[in-house]
Amino acid sequence: MPISYDETRNIFHLKNNQISYIIGIEKGKYLVHRYFGPKIHSYHGVNELQLINRGFSTNPDPQDRTFSLNTLPLETSTQGSLDFRIANYQLRNPQGYRITAFEYAGYQITNEKPKLPGLPSLSGANTQTLEITLKDAQQNLEMILRYTLFENLPVISRSVEYINKSSQPIYLENAGSMMLDLPSANYDLLTLNGAHTNEANLSRQALHSGIQRVDSTRGTSSPQHQPFIALADKYTTEDQGAVMGFQLIYSGNFIAQVEVEQYGSCRLQMGINPDTFEWKLSPNEHFVTPEAVINYSDTGLNKLSQTFHSLYQNYLVPVYWQKRTRPILLNTWEGNYFSFHEKTLLEQVKTAKELGIELFVLDDGWFGQRNDDTQALGDWYVNQDKLPQKITGLADQIHELGLLFGLWFEPEMISKNSQLFRQHPDWPLQVPAYPLTEGRRQLVLDLSNPEIQDFLIATLDEYLKNGEIDYIKWDMNRHLTEVGNKNLPADQQKEISHRYVLGLYRVLETITRRYPKVLFENCSSGGGRFDPGMMAYMPQTWASDNTDAFCRTKIQTGFSYLFPPIMLGSHVSDVPNHQVGRITPLSTRGHIAMSGNFGYELDIKKQTPDTLAKIKEQVAWYKEHRQLIQFGNFYRLHTPDEQGVCAWLFANDQEVLIVYFHGVAQPAQKLAYLQTTYLDPQALYQNTATNEIFSGDELNHAGILIPRLKSDFASFTLHFKKI
Repeated sequence: MPISYDETRNIFHLKNNQISYIIGIEKGKYLVHRYFGPKIHSYHGVNELQLINRGFSTNPDPQDRTFSLNTLPLETSTQGSLDFRIANYQLRNPQGYRITAFEYAGYQITNEKPKLPGLPSLSGANTQTLEITLKDAQQNLEMILRYTLFENLPVISRSVEYINKSSQPIYLENAGSMMLDLPSANYDLLTLNGAHTNEANLSRQALHSGIQRVDSTRGTSSPQHQPFIALADKYTTEDQGAVMGFQLIYSGNFIAQVEVEQYGSCRLQMGINPDTFEWKLSPNEHFVTPEAVINYSDTGLNKLSQTFHSLYQNYLVPVYWQKRTRPILLNTWEGNYFSFHEKTLLEQVKTAKELGIELFVLDDGWFGQRNDDTQALGDWYVNQDKLPQKITGLADQIHELGLLFGLWFEPEMISKNSQLFRQHPDWPLQVPAYPLTEGRRQLVLDLSNPEIQDFLIATLDEYLKNGEIDYIKWDMNRHLTEVGNKNLPADQQKEISHRYVLGLYRVLETITRRYPKVLFENCSSGGGRFDPGMMAYMPQTWASDNTDAFCRTKIQTGFSYLFPPIMLGSHVSDVPNHQVGRITPLSTRGHIAMSGNFGYELDIKKQTPDTLAKIKEQVAWYKEHRQLIQFGNFYRLHTPDEQGVCAWLFANDQEVLIVYFHGVAQPAQKLAYLQTTYLDPQALYQNTATNEIFSGDELNHAGILIPRLKSDFASFTLHFKKI
């Protein structure tokens, strides 16, 4: 059995062919963490717990001063109950006391993975789940710790359920999804940080005494910090060394933190951010936390990424889109902004058709009086000055030309200057007596309100029910402020941030289940809400509003630590680039964009005949290699350095594609060979451009000579077929 319980040793052992996770029960009450790492065939407790009389450590048994919860490696813990380290949960009763005493009460092992109510979660195929129940008999409370082991991946997912069986309300002040105590702190901490247009920068620093954390209180997972954290051995590289990766399947405020404590161990904790959270748990009510993913690799960061890619593509994204190729699109935004007419759009569609493009996406500006970004959000009726035949007429003509049709929405937002605001001034998030603060000249609808959720469902349904729309770009362009709701009592105001996310998930769940064949693309000014919670409904995300190829090498590399290329929207745009003003070759813009989910975002009618011919060649080339790029294994051969050099590898059982970006040209270029590292060493590979044949181990170890490149931002590709 993948999950077993040894009654003689009081040990739970979660094991597959790659990893083991071991939990013990001490003194019949306390859950302790014993091991997480490479598979152990059988466990007999060789790594004994260290029990020492430590100063300032409290003792549940006064006769045994060596036993303290403050020094034990625990599976979950709270403040105020004998453990002074960071907590995974905190409860408060109506009398204001925060003391609880949860003790082990039993377990259950099932061959299924329960769906988390109201929350996105991984599917349950090829899994087994351990449920450990803890009880606080004094207050009649229960806690269920859930661990799901995936049969073929080095992955365990965790979640917690809190149950109030008492006759009085209980307030959850902190409801973490997971905690992990490790015996050593000799790790590097890896995080993905950034900003709008500069997302997903990998940060690596040594753990040090105290607490290191990333978090968000913005209402979304945010472009500033990804809900991800990793602990890597000091020597871990892309292709060697051990690393543990942790990610939260959640789209709101989160926290991920590590504490290095006084005796050299460390505790990792992850969940909803308690700074902006509280939940009133009435009698007989349950609260379930978002799911956290624990991923292990003993062969470097690329293996960690491979596992995340496989997990999310096969167990998280909507089933209909797991194996389906994504179309090449033309998006109107950077080419047209708010200025367009049906006639000019159709001219662009005809040109796109000639180039081989498959999907035409009408971005912002098609509704209400939306002639700039100061007005009309929420007025989801068609602007007939721009589209005389409405969306239906435009969609029909595009379909007749042989292209799919997509449409932009920003459903969660409302403009002060809109009909919707004048009709429902109480619908945005707001606190009585305080001004409504605008961001990007817009406000945020209160998605904790079921009436607003129903309005959004009905609005989207009206556009989707006739089958005229094949793709939706779902945007979200500001963070949450004035997070209040006058319909909730004072003791539930801190629930609103989480209720907002639950409301968003309800809308997405309803619409995507109703229209499973519509391709939804997630966007939040680019990568501002690029997290696995959104991926459960929308199988791809616009990675960044920054379309500059040089910047995109770093952004796409960063996101690749967690998400496969098929999930990363990436477009060729005009030069000078609209975000940074840089001029890069069209071929390079194509190579970088084609390394993600490929499209164009430029005015196709203003391109020269020579440029159009090159675009047509790019489209044809991508179609030839699309299956490999979208569904092959992705590897980072060279992460962007100060010069900007970057190299990626796509591989499957039949072929290999290398994309190399040279960055900024340098004088006295150094001799360099690119080692492929990951190819089958026993196989032969033929360069399809030269017909030269090389062995896999030769390519892996001797490497490919990098030619001298005398221009900035040059790139090239190499394609090999396995023979």
